[in-house]
Amino acid sequence: MRDDFDRHLEAFRNYLLAERNASPYTVRNYKASLERFFSFLREGKIRSLEKVDHRTLRGFLSRLMQQGTVKSSINRHLSAIRSFYRYLVREEMIATNPAAVTVSPKLDKRLPSFLTVAEAKQIVEAPDLSKPQGQRDRAMLELLYAAGLRISELVSLNIDQVNFITNEIRVWGKGSKERVVLIGKPAAAALQNYLNRGRPRLMGSQKDNDALFISHYENKKGMHGGERLTVRRAQKILKKYTLGMDKRIYPHMLRHTFATHLLDGGADLRVVQELLGHAHLSSTQIYTHVTRSQMKKIYNQAHPMAREKDDDG
Repeated sequence: MRDDFDRHLEAFRNYLLAERNASPYTVRNYKASLERFFSFLREGKIRSLEKVDHRTLRGFLSRLMQQGTVKSSINRHLSAIRSFYRYLVREEMIATNPAAVTVSPKLDKRLPSFLTVAEAKQIVEAPDLSKPQGQRDRAMLELLYAAGLRISELVSLNIDQVNFITNEIRVWGKGSKERVVLIGKPAAAALQNYLNRGRPRLMGSQKDNDALFISHYENKKGMHGGERLTVRRAQKILKKYTLGMDKRIYPHMLRHTFATHLLDGGADLRVVQELLGHAHLSSTQIYTHVTRSQMKKIYNQAHPMAREKDDDG
């Protein structure tokens, strides 16, 4: 017996792209989550979306937990299902949304991983600036750390979004929300060096485009490039420069580091919220942890019995 899951999924995908203006990255993740959900339904001989209730969803979440799926991923799957059912109700394909009354697993409170200033500096300065790929990679790493960009935001940047007069970049983040991020002089200098020297060489004879960061690679057929860099390729570039370090480095860690170092330096929480593009302050508050060195510094300055005595005392 056939079902209509794939047809509904394709219609939902078109809705996300056309009406919600969702990013390809978001659409891909939603599609993967829903395909996993549909596989569970088929396994349980459920062929109609109208037959799904909150008990069905609880069974799906329980299956994910049994398979060792982390809670944050389970919540992402449930979020995709909620959006999908909201769409179905809106289109009057079904009457009720069973996901609306399904409670998300409570996430464990964990401090975000971040780099020390020395570690961040080591990574950012790792590329070989004598090569065009190194000039591109240096600019990418500078922006990830200096502006706190998501990797998807970084690769979607166009040249005209950068303003070197004000050292600002217009970014479209989650939900196509626009925000302005700031970059310091080192990041601006690395970006100008890449645009003036590295990018033209990476383009070669290829037709130019608006993408800020472009690919350049070699295979059996020769050199290829000039196309917008993908998220996957950008992740591989970061991994190349972090091999040998005693911790696993991933792109979002540079965003965590950006926020942590700003707050450690005395930045206002709401300013950091604006720069990160968080809709809610609670999302930014996870960064209000302090490093051990900063904690010790504040303690020594604030506690009267912790201050070092002067020579006379």
